[in-house]
Amino acid sequence: MKTKKIIGTTDRIDFSDFGFENVKCKIDTGAMTSSIHCHEVRRQRDDQGEYITFKVLDPSHPQFRNRSVKVRDFVERKIRNSFGHSEYRYVVRTRVTLFGKTFISEFSLADREKMKYPVLLGKRLLTGRFLVDVAQRNLSYKHKKQLEL
Repeated sequence: MKTKKIIGTTDRIDFSDFGFENVKCKIDTGAMTSSIHCHEVRRQRDDQGEYITFKVLDPSHPQFRNRSVKVRDFVERKIRNSFGHSEYRYVVRTRVTLFGKTFISEFSLADREKMKYPVLLGKRLLTGRFLVDVAQRNLSYKHKKQLEL
């Protein structure tokens, strides 16, 4: 039987494909798909096929780099937002790291500018890997800091 890690209601996550570390995230067991704050999302085509470009985070975020990310592996999916309304969003697969382990997971590209956390972790990433303890916070980040000592 696989042992599941305990994760709290908030944490920090690394996105190695995007070049970001310790991005604040909220754990949301009500959300199916995880999401990340992006803007300037554009669907384009070249001689190799379709791709999307987007900027991760926004200028007010300390890690913002004003650099576009280019992704060919994407789908467009109908997602229900936090207000219960359905909208179409691009969903990308990317590598993320929590508790020193790297996973490939799906993230919808969302406008989370008005949200406190630029990343939301949903059930597709959590299921089979984590148990949520609502009394805890930042357990992966604390684990990472202990390893750095």
